[in-house]
Amino acid sequence: MCLAIPSKVTEIKDNNIAIVDTLGVKREASLDLLDEAVEVGDWVLLHIGYAVSKIDEQSAKESLELYDEILQSMQEEDQELAMANARLE
Repeated sequence: MCLAIPSKVTEIKDNNIAIVDTLGVKREASLDLLDEAVEVGDWVLLHIGYAVSKIDEQSAKESLELYDEILQSMQEEDQELAMANARLE
């Protein structure tokens, strides 16, 4: 399964490269796979260094909230497993 993460375009550089903010981390992303223009402030779905589609801000925020819920759930599960393992020792 592949995941694409909503990322906000913060800068457009030469050679169809953008700087995007992905969960607070800035990185380069190729815009070569997009068939529509992208501007600073737009949201894109980022997958392995490529912007694969442009999305609206509401969709981006909903996806990021869902990712946050999933991460929190995984962290809670990890803590529960660690506590269970500690009791076995």
